Amino acid sequence: MPELLWTGPADGPVLVLAHGAGAAMDSDWMNRMAALLADRGIRVARFEFAYMAARRGPDGRRKPPPKAETLMDEYRAAVAAVLSTEPASRPVLIGGKSMGGRVASLVADELRAAGEVRGLVCLGYPFHPPGRPERLRTAHLLSLATPTLVCQGTRDPFGTVEEVPAYGLPASIRFVWLEDGEHEFKPRAKLSGHTHAEHLATAADAVADFARTVGYDGTGESQGDVA
Repeated sequence: MPELLWTGPADGPVLVLAHGAGAAMDSDWMNRMAALLADRGIRVARFEFAYMAARRGPDGRRKPPPKAETLMDEYRAAVAAVLSTEPASRPVLIGGKSMGGRVASLVADELRAAGEVRGLVCLGYPFHPPGRPERLRTAHLLSLATPTLVCQGTRDPFGTVEEVPAYGLPASIRFVWLEDGEHEFKPRAKLSGHTHAEHLATAADAVADFARTVGYDGTGESQGDVA
């Protein structure tokens, strides 16, 4: 079972949150997001995939991230670890930053059908590699039935606001677009009039609202896009 890093109130909806490809579960970005979610009543359970956890070993070797599809069992194990510690009545959602969200999306429908999770949260989804818009990672999303929230910067090099609407994604996926944000949601303050802190807070607000919606009434009905 993976080690879990818990943040937030014991009685809140649970969000299992995986890290991105290059930064650990306790990176500055992950720490900030977990703290913001905790402030909004969400109980966050972070974990690391084995390749990232191995970097904490004595030799500190930086193993490259494997293909997302090979990490699905590790994500399933993390959800099992969370479910073993939480009351059965506690709503559980899954998600992650970038690659972590992609892996979660690959197991979401399976875990939802089993009654283990109720929704999916992707924070900066990697729709394609930067500079390679033809290499889409959306095939499984076209049939995704799990209520899903994607928070995405409008100029994210992994999928911009101009590109993503053309993908034909299902209505089960709700988007919150963060004006001028890049992959970490950071905007160009002088050009956009927004700050990184504002965008992180907006994303946390959206996740908290979504977690309560899908967690307690079982729906993922869209409430409109947010810029």
